[in-house]
Amino acid sequence: MPNAANNRFLDLISAGMPPLVAPEVVDQLGEAHGRGTLAMLEALVTEKHLPKDQACTLWGNSIGKAYVDPIASLISDEALEKIPHEIAIKTRAIPIYVLDGVVTVAMAEPENADLVRRVGHIVLGPISPVFALPVEIADAIAVHYSTEKGIEDSLNEFAKNHSLTIANLSPEALHDLGESTGVIQIVDAVIHFALRERATDIHVEPHEAHTRIRFRVDGFLREVLTFAKVLHNAIVTRIKILADLDISESRLPQDGRITLPLGTNKANFRISTIPSQYGEKVVIRVLNITGKKEPLTIEKILMSQTILRPFRRLIQSPNGIVFVTGPTGSGKTTTLYAVLHELNNAGLNISTIEDPIEIQMAGVNQTQVKSDIGLDFAAMLRALLRQDPDVMLVGEIRDAETAKIATEAALTGHLVLATLHTNSAPQAVLRLMEMGVAPYMVAPSVIGVLAQRLAARICEKCKEAYFPPRDVLQRYFHDEGLVENIPFYRGRGCPYCRGTGYRGRVAFHELVLVTEEIRAHISNSRPVSEIVAAARKVGYQPLRYDGLKKVLLGLTTIEQIEENSSFEWEA
Repeated sequence: MPNAANNRFLDLISAGMPPLVAPEVVDQLGEAHGRGTLAMLEALVTEKHLPKDQACTLWGNSIGKAYVDPIASLISDEALEKIPHEIAIKTRAIPIYVLDGVVTVAMAEPENADLVRRVGHIVLGPISPVFALPVEIADAIAVHYSTEKGIEDSLNEFAKNHSLTIANLSPEALHDLGESTGVIQIVDAVIHFALRERATDIHVEPHEAHTRIRFRVDGFLREVLTFAKVLHNAIVTRIKILADLDISESRLPQDGRITLPLGTNKANFRISTIPSQYGEKVVIRVLNITGKKEPLTIEKILMSQTILRPFRRLIQSPNGIVFVTGPTGSGKTTTLYAVLHELNNAGLNISTIEDPIEIQMAGVNQTQVKSDIGLDFAAMLRALLRQDPDVMLVGEIRDAETAKIATEAALTGHLVLATLHTNSAPQAVLRLMEMGVAPYMVAPSVIGVLAQRLAARICEKCKEAYFPPRDVLQRYFHDEGLVENIPFYRGRGCPYCRGTGYRGRVAFHELVLVTEEIRAHISNSRPVSEIVAAARKVGYQPLRYDGLKKVLLGLTTIEQIEENSSFEWEA
């Protein structure tokens, strides 16, 4: 028999003209899962009858509790210490944060007074229960309670039971091993731990006597664990199965993608395997978690105002090419998506060509390149020009054909946003000409180039002030007297940043605005030094200049700017 909360939920989803959920859907799900039950709520969400946040908020309102998505929440280590792992699983509860001694706990049944009381006894203090979906709680527990020791214990247990039977397995037997519970648990644990540590890449590297796993976090590679070499093929096979790769092929590189459920969201990964001396090396690039983050805006990138203002004017242009340049992993795509977020409205036809689609954005037409069937950047770009586009994002300009079509698109009334691999912004125009685009096409089509790098951000929990020696100031500042009394900052290292002194990353930039003088230099194939001199007249400063501004603002360190901008520095 439905209780009052069940009835309130049914009333809420049936409200309105038309109702939020059609009566026949309510009847159908009610019969299958129980009217107004938590199982019915989960079915509403998984079958997409209501958006998750809306459905869960209505459920929370019906039971008198706030809704929280633990997958999208910042969960503190202090809170996690309040409830042991086993208890969290048993009670379907995960602590989120501690504020003024009160622990906010996400629970599947926060209205259950007896359960809340028992969790309070475990926490040894007051708790504030909030609602979360059971599947979100389960996956948040898997991620946030994952540890290096837990993975090592699973590896050791698996090795103890299987090490003698793994050697020289046939592809069929190896596939069966890759589908075994033990290997699945190990690979899942590694991925969950990588998500907890905010890793951007997972490296699985075979050596003569062992295999090591390393994570790249905030730009730094660090070793996480090593395990017996005999287990290597089993782990690689599991990753290949997930990515739908050929497990019998270990002599050639392979690339693939993995999409894993994470709560009601999805975690996306790109997989690359290559043969090495002691076996296959695998790198897993963590792309994104759909639904986890609010779209990154240009303001959140912390672009300096002297760059932000003219860059905003550039992206409002009705036509022309705007490039974002930099090495792999420098945040180019993230910046372009921040631009799309700013431009995105019902009055513009915005389309993208990507390889792969890293971030899904409502209101934008996104296309995945599939070179194996001939759908490459150039073919897709030609097709898009017949789709009445206003703004086009080209994930990467890799060849002359794509570059020529992009410049033609910019000259025929379209705004083209694209990435290019160059060391600095002024080099981008020369790179286009080196690819075979005629100077008379490049000069009028390119309207601006933004170069970008990422530096590790100082950990806010262990940030401390210091004053650098005078010789350091002389090396980086033309007039060291202006900054010798200004405190600089660094991180001491603490549990929050895993002892590195850094947590997160911050971008620094340089911007070239293409003026008529620069267009003349491009048309006449003048050297990059003359383009730089012309760009300086309208405010251009090299990357390191903006990087050192971020140092003076206490966002990063001189060492990080030195490491990430050495090629751009001019005396």
